[in-house]
Amino acid sequence: MGRNYYIYDVFSDAALAGNPLAIVLDCEGLDDGAMQRIAGEFNLSETVFVFPPSGARHTARLRIFTPRQELPFAGHPTVGTAVALAEREDRSQPRTVLLMLEEVVAAVRCAVTVGSGPGFAEFDLPRLPEPIAFAGEREAVAAALGLDHHEVGFENHTISAWSAGVPYVCVPVADLRAAGKAWLDATLWRAMAPQHNGIAGEPYIYCRETMNHDHAFHARMFAPDDGIPEDPATGSAVAAFAGALVRHDAPVDGSHRFLIEQGIEMGRPSSIRLEVDLSGGKIDAARIGGTAVRIAEGTLFV
Repeated sequence: MGRNYYIYDVFSDAALAGNPLAIVLDCEGLDDGAMQRIAGEFNLSETVFVFPPSGARHTARLRIFTPRQELPFAGHPTVGTAVALAEREDRSQPRTVLLMLEEVVAAVRCAVTVGSGPGFAEFDLPRLPEPIAFAGEREAVAAALGLDHHEVGFENHTISAWSAGVPYVCVPVADLRAAGKAWLDATLWRAMAPQHNGIAGEPYIYCRETMNHDHAFHARMFAPDDGIPEDPATGSAVAAFAGALVRHDAPVDGSHRFLIEQGIEMGRPSSIRLEVDLSGGKIDAARIGGTAVRIAEGTLFV
């Protein structure tokens, strides 16, 4: 007897765009080594393994693996799995459901709308972004990204490191031209990457200039040590980036919504929605949302 799996394209409303995700169902009996090997077999940026929940009021327990390591939290696996589980129950009738997904970082609350076009899921950040130490100089960061030092930074945005469960170094770059020419020298980056809870912080570059007029930021993310040369859409990075955005742009108190484009240089355009609630100049709560499209399903015979 096999295990069913789905492939979803996440943070896109069209197939063959966004960030592909493998979701393996009914995973009782799989140990850590088997899950890591299966994630390597799919060779997508993340593979989710779905288990029965520990809590009676929760929907499912998730384990999330890159081709090389487990992650405590990730955005596109949360969105994609929430849509998949809601569509598994009923894809025919438009409806909105609330799911609680247990991840290593915490239980994550997701509101999911399915049944009319691509599914949409939005989740509350299980942890708010917190700054982490990063000692890399602008010149060193620029060199690791194949940029001139004057191309790093814009307005009052400077390099900063944050984590909302997974660490990232948020690197502002001047414009789309600088973002487009960036590439990562993994050896140079490894020498300066911050370590946070046993995970190395990867570079998340962003600029204010965008390809889509309704988006607020353009972004790219590189993670070669995870087996991900470049990621088409990175929800956990957007969760961390919320800290940098609030620090540098200082939005007024209230609720704010930002659309962030990613994956364009890869030919897999993605759109991630970030909502931030501010009080006293600080983040009270934040949410990440996006669409997901099922493109394949099958049976895993392990």
